[in-house]
Amino acid sequence: MTFEEFRESAVGAANEPPPGLSGAVLALWHDARGDWERAHACAQDDPGAAGSWVHAYLHRKEGDPGNAGYWYSRAGRPASKESLQHEWEAIAREMLRS
Repeated sequence: MTFEEFRESAVGAANEPPPGLSGAVLALWHDARGDWERAHACAQDDPGAAGSWVHAYLHRKEGDPGNAGYWYSRAGRPASKESLQHEWEAIAREMLRS
C-alpha cells in the first residue's frame, strides 16, 4: 500500500481500516480519523520500536512531553520538533515502506 492510498483510506469515507495493517500503522489510521483513544490502544498493543514511536507521537500530540520522551527513547528515536502533521506523515511513510 502506498502512503497516498493509506492516507486516503484514513481521511476518506472508509469505515474500516485496510486489512493487514500492523498495530503501529493501525494506530496512525485511527489517529488520522480523530480517535486518539483507539490509536493509543493500538500503539500500546505493538511492543516493538514502531509501536513505541507512534506511542511517543500520540503523547506529544496529547501535550505530555515527559511521557512522549520516554516512548521516543524506547523507540530509539530523537524527540520530534516538527509539526504533528509532518511527524505523522514521516512515521507513516517509513512504516509503509517496511
